[in-house]
Amino acid sequence: MSDKKKFLLRIDPELYTVLEKWAADDLRSVNAQVEYLLKQAAQKSGRWKKAPHKNTNGS
Repeated sequence: MSDKKKFLLRIDPELYTVLEKWAADDLRSVNAQVEYLLKQAAQKSGRWKKAPHKNTNGS
């Protein structure tokens, strides 16, 4: 598993409830849902490009 940066996020309780329900619908944790949504937004804006996949099987 890759290293993850930890940080505190203060969020409106109503927005958290929305994220919690959305995450459950997508079978994700709230943390995974937030990360997924942030990645989508960063990719859509052209600010984040997916890194090349590392080959871990030794070939």
